[in-house]
Amino acid sequence: MPTRRWVAGGVLGAAVAGAAYWRRALTFDGAIAAAVVGWITFARGGPPAAGALLGFFTSSSVLSRLGQRRKQDLPQAQAKGARRDAWQVLANGGIATLCITYGQSQAFIGALAVAAADTWATELGLLARHPPRLITTLRTVTAGTSGGVTPEGLAASLAGALVVGATWTICGGCRRAARTAAAAGLAGSLVDSLLGATLQATYACPTCGLQTEEPVHRRCGSQTHLEHGYAWMTNDAVNAVATLTGAIVGLL
Repeated sequence: MPTRRWVAGGVLGAAVAGAAYWRRALTFDGAIAAAVVGWITFARGGPPAAGALLGFFTSSSVLSRLGQRRKQDLPQAQAKGARRDAWQVLANGGIATLCITYGQSQAFIGALAVAAADTWATELGLLARHPPRLITTLRTVTAGTSGGVTPEGLAASLAGALVVGATWTICGGCRRAARTAAAAGLAGSLVDSLLGATLQATYACPTCGLQTEEPVHRRCGSQTHLEHGYAWMTNDAVNAVATLTGAIVGLL
């Protein structure tokens, strides 16, 4: 592979990550991780992979700020807020980066489609008019509860996945990318919800009585105690498993 492609990939990855950091979409360590992910993806995948990654990241950053005040006021607010750190970047983009590194473009599409589908479903699902239902029991739960699904969230997950497939094709990739992205995105989203409802760690705050995904509740600074799931199954771990599922579906 020509050296100039690696140089161009490094410059483009750093530029996008720097702009995202400046716009407060990424933390400092998140910007470094995003620069590396972008560098490898742009260099190994060319315009189709670059377009798909930019489509995912740009749309996700915009959606994370949509209705931000309303999301922050929810009892079960997302643990890390709108700014993504290195663990979130790697959990969403690490598997896809490995796939494109080894030339597995369909697996890359599948993994990235899941990341987009999950982000779109979370950000738009939190704004749904009706409360979500837990995927395992269908009982009504508070907005933001891990494993909760809504019709709006499911529709959003499909739309997010299709953004990845569409941008891949528009930038010169294969036409079947949209089909791959849709199948992988929906499958990965369901795995994400199932893990969220069964294994993901949920904590209870003794001070304010709210549930959270944080060992230390960000809102009040109190030490929480594990109420459900396993401490090692964090939201980032769930995302990583879900994107791996998408990569496998993409290969199939």
